[in-house]
Amino acid sequence: MKWLLTRLLAGVAAIAVVVAGAGILLASRYSGEPAPWAVSRGTDAAWVGSWEDTGALARVLGTGGVDTVYVYAGDIAEDGTVARVEGTGELLSWLAGEYPDVRPLAWLRHTARGSSLVRDRFGEEARGALAPAAAEVAADGFAGVHLEVRPVTVNDPSMPALVKAVREELGEDPVLSVQAQHVELVPGGRVPSFVVEREEKYWSQGYLERVAEHADEVVLPGVDTGMAGDALYGGFMVRQVTQSVSALRLRDEVAVRFGVPTYHDAAWGPLDGAETPGTALAAVRLGLTEAEAPEGMTLGVALYLGDQADEEDLAAYTAGWLLT
Repeated sequence: MKWLLTRLLAGVAAIAVVVAGAGILLASRYSGEPAPWAVSRGTDAAWVGSWEDTGALARVLGTGGVDTVYVYAGDIAEDGTVARVEGTGELLSWLAGEYPDVRPLAWLRHTARGSSLVRDRFGEEARGALAPAAAEVAADGFAGVHLEVRPVTVNDPSMPALVKAVREELGEDPVLSVQAQHVELVPGGRVPSFVVEREEKYWSQGYLERVAEHADEVVLPGVDTGMAGDALYGGFMVRQVTQSVSALRLRDEVAVRFGVPTYHDAAWGPLDGAETPGTALAAVRLGLTEAEAPEGMTLGVALYLGDQADEEDLAAYTAGWLLT
């Protein structure tokens, strides 16, 4: 019995050493100086969840850095039907009058629990309902669609099939944007998370490439990372930039954006003190410096959420990304 206990303790200690070492390596990525060119190119985005008061959103759009907004336009049910959010026309009219150069995309959400390993997130009938429904919403004054479907397990064939179907229904001109999941930090790194949480939090580079094949734009989230402390969160975000750019390198015409936390309501995600806009933006700059993205690839950040960004968030954005 003593022998078994000794072996178990040794195993736990070995795992602890590996985890600690991985943490040190990850945190070390959040260091150095970003290149001077690794800044805003005026191609940033912002999610918009509410527009009863457009003051905060106006301050964000007034910076001139944001050219796209993801307007919360509907919730996607399991059967592929879309429950529309009321009042989007009011925001679209406001945008057209005040910020005509900003593109509004219809943000359609589906969030679930559990894995889609055995059962596809959306079956063929659901995809058949969702694709035309998404195109119908987009035609209601939007410049395209932003899809948020999560969680989706790596190699679930329904997500790439859905993106392709929506592309076909939209046609070539409207914008098709897809919100990805976090990219695994190392090949196979998603497996421990899958075993513990019973749902896939990370995508492989190959699966990200498959999902993005028919999309114009891809957004990597900058929240719910589970990283403890600024250094780990910063290192995680650096790695997100390098891994996603590497995965999409052959799609040099695609736009890739990286999420920046500017929300303050737990209804939109866990409130994590380590996940700050300042750290996220500094990490994106470091990641872009390291990633060596193709010349034609459009790169930017996306504020989550633009309508909840306060003065401190805006100051971090202007000083850390717009450099003004």
